[in-house]
Amino acid sequence: MMTQTNIQPAAAPTAKFKLNLRDAGTLIGLLIIVVTFSFLSPVFFTVPNLLNILQQSSINALIALGMTLVIVSGGIDLSVGPTAALSAVLGATMMVAGVPVPVAILATLGIGALCGVFSGALVAYAGLQPFIVTLGGLSLFRAIALIYTGGNPVFGIPMEFRSIINSTVIGIPTPIVIVAVVALVLWLVMNKTPLGEYILAVGGNEEAARVAGVPVKRTKMTVFIISGTLASLASLILIGRLGAAEPTIGNLWELDAIAAAAIGGASLMGGKGSIVGTLIGAIILGVLRNGLTLLNIQAFYQLLATGLIIIIAMLIDRATRGR
Repeated sequence: MMTQTNIQPAAAPTAKFKLNLRDAGTLIGLLIIVVTFSFLSPVFFTVPNLLNILQQSSINALIALGMTLVIVSGGIDLSVGPTAALSAVLGATMMVAGVPVPVAILATLGIGALCGVFSGALVAYAGLQPFIVTLGGLSLFRAIALIYTGGNPVFGIPMEFRSIINSTVIGIPTPIVIVAVVALVLWLVMNKTPLGEYILAVGGNEEAARVAGVPVKRTKMTVFIISGTLASLASLILIGRLGAAEPTIGNLWELDAIAAAAIGGASLMGGKGSIVGTLIGAIILGVLRNGLTLLNIQAFYQLLATGLIIIIAMLIDRATRGR
């Protein structure tokens, strides 16, 4: 009983304070970047371009939100890109074959969830390291997608599905609305439900969480399932916009997702993260890419910026933990 009392009441208020403070700092960083690009490009700070940034960021935001839960629990998911690719080609095949769109959407999400079950089971019940498991999943899921399609894209996505993805809700593109709804649900999960407390506890101190009665294995399994499902949801948005599904999509998505989560305050050591911060982090990456493109700066500098941002975010996290 004394172990539980010392862990829970003392840790929760401090964690919430740090997350809110970090979110504010990340938001200030976003505003500085937006103001800078607004002066450098007259096209940047316009409603169509800002909506375009949010829409372009929606895919990374979904991947990063799922990645955040995995990171907070003390893990990592390097297989999100191939999970999206496998989900995309199988889902697209079903739609082209005439499977009703709602059924195909649910099946696509189910494929992502099954990929999450595969990784989660090996991590939670076989005791393997998340890095190794998902690195293997990265190759495995990509290979299955390539073998299934013969390396060829799947064309002919029905307009019934594409019209859903490319529609608007009160003038806001549907992908942005989807991200907002998912983020709200995950924020409620992390802040208002036992599952959120379990995820933080497992990432903060797995052994202490187990002693306190937290279902550690089930919690680990759950975060990987959520990550896989959101990867497949991101793939649905992409194929809806492109009108085709390629087995090669999702390359380096895991890098972008980790970057967004790190910018938003998630610690790769586990036990700390923020849904709001991750959203802001995804938007920061979208703003940087859009702004650099408008300034005609070559694409590989965008990759350089992403890598530097991850390192800087980790240095900030280390300094914060030191204090």
